[in-house]
Amino acid sequence: MSILILNGSPRINGNTHILLNKVLEGIRSVGGDAELIHLAELQLAPCIGCGVCEQKGECAIDDDMTGLYHKIPKAQHLIIGSPIYFYNVTAQTKAFIDRCQVFWSRKYLLGRTREEEPLHYGYLVSVAATGGGKCFDCARLSLRYAFDAMDITFNGEVVVQGVDERGAVAQKEDTLQAAYELGQKIGSAA
Repeated sequence: MSILILNGSPRINGNTHILLNKVLEGIRSVGGDAELIHLAELQLAPCIGCGVCEQKGECAIDDDMTGLYHKIPKAQHLIIGSPIYFYNVTAQTKAFIDRCQVFWSRKYLLGRTREEEPLHYGYLVSVAATGGGKCFDCARLSLRYAFDAMDITFNGEVVVQGVDERGAVAQKEDTLQAAYELGQKIGSAA
């Protein structure tokens, strides 16, 4: 699978999911396909800081993250969607990011990189209820560092503020169009 979409919202069919579906629609409109995974439906334990990944490059925890460890390196494009909770990504998304310590350990401690492979790209899709000018800053920073650990280059985003009620993003035609166009860009490049 060359395109992987991770929905970090605990709310299925919520605003983040609506935008991610628009991205997926854009991907499919140009003949591409992607796998959409809802992190809230997975069993993802938090990182316990045991250090096994620092020695072996593998995680000691055997849960649904194991499957993602195999999918992520194969994904040429990784889209991560999350609503903003207290100026950052959701707990589900943060648990995923923390468990990416495996990739960081492989890259920076064990010297395993994907240099021989083509470039891999990452994207952020996010909604926030607040209108604060910096409400996406923490999410962007967290994802950029996670993408770096995964040898993924940040390559774009669709973010929207002032979206609180379930389904409210469906009224934001410009945002829906931006998500669709991001999908077309990703699908055309895959």
